[in-house]
Amino acid sequence: MSWTTGLPLFLVTVLAMEGFAYVAHRWMMHGFGWFLHESHHRARAGNWELNDLYAVIFAVPSFTLILGGAQLGWWPGCTWIGAGIAAYGAIYFGFHDVIVHRRVATRYLPRSAYMKRIIQAHRLHHVVETRRGNVSFGFLWAPRPEALKAELKRRGHAGVRAPTGLDTAAR
Repeated sequence: MSWTTGLPLFLVTVLAMEGFAYVAHRWMMHGFGWFLHESHHRARAGNWELNDLYAVIFAVPSFTLILGGAQLGWWPGCTWIGAGIAAYGAIYFGFHDVIVHRRVATRYLPRSAYMKRIIQAHRLHHVVETRRGNVSFGFLWAPRPEALKAELKRRGHAGVRAPTGLDTAAR
């Protein structure tokens, strides 16, 4: 398959993965897969959490498509699609684990309005520690933080984590 066909297929796959990630996060991770994802909404002890298994789970289709397209005689587009899935995973890791959760040491400070919005939206997602009542399930696109705060308020702050380090008795 030529670059002129493969590269657009790769780019469309990367973009489509944001939609897939939204659906998987909202209805799988906060649904039947909560038993793994719950660890991500709790304080982490050590370097790993059960939620990290999702990286392995989502790598399987990527690896399979790349292998099939490159070595097993499948349609060559499978390689480009598998590479697009892997690229989204790398982007997600960079944003989510490195920039937002700082699981890898970095001196990066967000300056752009886009990066600040993504980080704040993800943090607002994490103020809810239950599997229901969350906001902002996408990652590379997020609603305005003001809209997310209004939605949390509309829901009566159900499941929202209590403030830490503050005198909550005076509230």
